[in-house]
Amino acid sequence: MRSLDTARSVCERLHPWLLKELEQSPYLERERPGGPAVDLFRTHGGVGLLVPGRYGGHEADPVDALRVQLALGSVSPSLVAAVSMHHFAVAMLSSLAAEGGRLTGEQSALLHRIVPEQLVLASGWAEGHSARHDLEPAVVARPVEGGFLLSGAKKPCSPSRSMNLFVTSVVIHGGDGSGPEPALALVAADAPGLSVHPFWANALLGGAESDEVRLTDVFVPSGLVVRAGADDPALLDDLRSTGFVWLQMLISAGYAGGAMWLVEQVLDHQRGTTAERATLTVDLEAAVALLESVARATDTTLGDEDSTARVLVARYTVQNALTDIASRALELLGGMPFICGSEQAQVAAALRALAFHPPSRSASAESLLRYFEGGSLGPV
Repeated sequence: MRSLDTARSVCERLHPWLLKELEQSPYLERERPGGPAVDLFRTHGGVGLLVPGRYGGHEADPVDALRVQLALGSVSPSLVAAVSMHHFAVAMLSSLAAEGGRLTGEQSALLHRIVPEQLVLASGWAEGHSARHDLEPAVVARPVEGGFLLSGAKKPCSPSRSMNLFVTSVVIHGGDGSGPEPALALVAADAPGLSVHPFWANALLGGAESDEVRLTDVFVPSGLVVRAGADDPALLDDLRSTGFVWLQMLISAGYAGGAMWLVEQVLDHQRGTTAERATLTVDLEAAVALLESVARATDTTLGDEDSTARVLVARYTVQNALTDIASRALELLGGMPFICGSEQAQVAAALRALAFHPPSRSASAESLLRYFEGGSLGPV
């Protein structure tokens, strides 16, 4: 399949042999909890995809990054679900670096370590709460001498079992009675008081390591906490928007890669009529083309509402398309793959999970309508 071959070529150029080594493991092996996928991503340079060049990374542009995700999604839905959260966290740190002077010495040193030490970052920004905004922090930071003590829990967090660094949103409550202040904390995974607990109970996407991270009086130095400050009160919102654009684009591409593999199976096995195969492929290529157009138009600078709106439109359009495409592909492949619980059936089922990544369609509806009518997008 031409478009998937193009994506594979980009992935091979940036992460040599990663796809081949992933494919050497049986599908269920690389999708299970504790499987090899995240470690292979780490050892083949995956951590540096969005890290700026001066920090030793690939500094991939949005189109190349999207194609890497398409390729990885064609072999492991769990892996793209996990590493999208790594890239989300890296994108926020890289945005701080790009603005110049916004990184503390500790934050800059950490960014320098990601590639040579193959650090995997887990994100604790979005949370699975139906009664509260998806991005409202549930971890409280209490000021102490030299830093903060963090307490609370985040779930689900990916990739929680393989992470070296936990990047999480927090609310600072000062002892002076001042109101809550949002912030971003960079927490070492081996910090005393941090623990990981089982949370993900679905066999699908088990390799994404989407478990619960608990923090009990975890000390974080002041230099590893990103605060907005009076001189830049919108910093946290801008950081979140930048990471958010990358996350929505890359997670959508990852699931689209799984659909590309399914359609490739239909084409390779010549299933269905010529017209059925052509129609299925056209529908898939339209979804991929939409994501690529968004990638080409994406402005990775801080606080770009147009990019945020575009990527949400693309994400929800692709979300709709993939469900239909996967169903039709599975039908053309015949009943035996479904009956036997084959790789094709597992992939088709896993693609449904795109709908459950925040923000849900209903959660962003009001913001999008306001933007479409000429107003500000605001929080989503």
